[in-house]
Amino acid sequence: MKIEVKPGMSRYRWVVMTLIFVVYTVAHADRANIGFALPYIQEEFHINNTMAGLLVSLFFGGYAVAQIPAGYLTGKIGVRRAYTMGMLFTSLCTGLMGVVDSIIHLKILRTLVGVSEAPVVIGSTVTINNWFPAKEKGTATGLFLAASKCGPLVVPPICAWIILNYDWRHIFLFFALPGAVLAILWYIMVPNHPEQSSHVRQGELDYINETSTAASEKKQARRPFRYCWADKLLRTKKVEELHSSKEVFRCWDIYGAAFGYFFNVGTVGVLMSWLPKYLLQERHMAIMSSAIVAMAPFAGTVAGNVIGGWISDRFFAERRKPFMIISAVCTIITMSLLVHAPEDLTLLSALFFIMGLLLALGYSCYSVYAMGRADKATYPIAYSVINMGGQLGGMVMPLVVGIILDFGSWNAVFASLAGGALLCLLFVLTIVEPLPRGASME
Repeated sequence: MKIEVKPGMSRYRWVVMTLIFVVYTVAHADRANIGFALPYIQEEFHINNTMAGLLVSLFFGGYAVAQIPAGYLTGKIGVRRAYTMGMLFTSLCTGLMGVVDSIIHLKILRTLVGVSEAPVVIGSTVTINNWFPAKEKGTATGLFLAASKCGPLVVPPICAWIILNYDWRHIFLFFALPGAVLAILWYIMVPNHPEQSSHVRQGELDYINETSTAASEKKQARRPFRYCWADKLLRTKKVEELHSSKEVFRCWDIYGAAFGYFFNVGTVGVLMSWLPKYLLQERHMAIMSSAIVAMAPFAGTVAGNVIGGWISDRFFAERRKPFMIISAVCTIITMSLLVHAPEDLTLLSALFFIMGLLLALGYSCYSVYAMGRADKATYPIAYSVINMGGQLGGMVMPLVVGIILDFGSWNAVFASLAGGALLCLLFVLTIVEPLPRGASME
């Protein structure tokens, strides 16, 4: 429903962005909290590392399988309803994990948490695509993905406190509450499109659609696109927008980005789920000390996502591949360094922080890349394919780590993650960097 838009300039899109940030922080806390519960779950249900890895992977399996259906659902019933439903069911399934009586029920609920959360990520990126002009999409997406690392950042101390005062089941009971409240707030505050909001004035609406004088002046003032020698390496060229699902499913660039994202998200999934166990059992840390060190990579990823999105908007003239490449190369290096990780906790924390920072520089570029390849109507499907690839990585790699740990060592784990980053680099090199709309190669 379109309402009468008042004249003047507003900044309500940043209120929406703030709500996205908070919601996605909570959503990622719901998926990351299992890392601290995992050793206690293994002890209670008598499962080995491979089965523990499978438990972690089931979230990403459900999440990955639900991506494309979530894209269609969002297009069918709108972001507002799909998003609200996703958050409510995520909270419900998270809470039920705290009252399970068998490992089978825990596996089923873990899978359903992943399925329920799929409309949240699709809805968040679709909202950014609808509510922000092209020049702010990288920054907004960087903030959105920084929230995904704020969840794992705040989880360790909260979970450590819950474990010390209650038990592992209360982790899931406590974490179920915020999502239900935020689902209601989202339905009240965020319609499908900015023109449907009474809080958005005409000046902001014109700015979002890049039809205002201010938008035109700012577009001229920002760093212009200039084709240079680096664009030959990036394979920058003018390509047609994807206008249908059929075109998306025939486009190698979407698949290439999905394969690259597979290893990017997979590495984060390993850190989120297995790092507490590494610190507690391999490094023999006390639970609060392990919580502090476990925060380090995610503190780095929060900074990396924001910096990466902002720089790709402001200084790379909307090029997205450079940071994809940089992240992959840096992950190869930092994972190789972890094979010979320092004993000193301060140095180890610093290494994890730097690793997270460099890994995250290109993280937001995968979702923004789809914005440059598809029109707004087709974007939910394009991004759902890329994100499905990423979440399949989140499913496979934690399971692979569990298998490695049953037969090998942590050095083998870090070496395998370095190999995955190399494959990520090779896939990213195959995709085209789309020429920004309105730019020329002269």
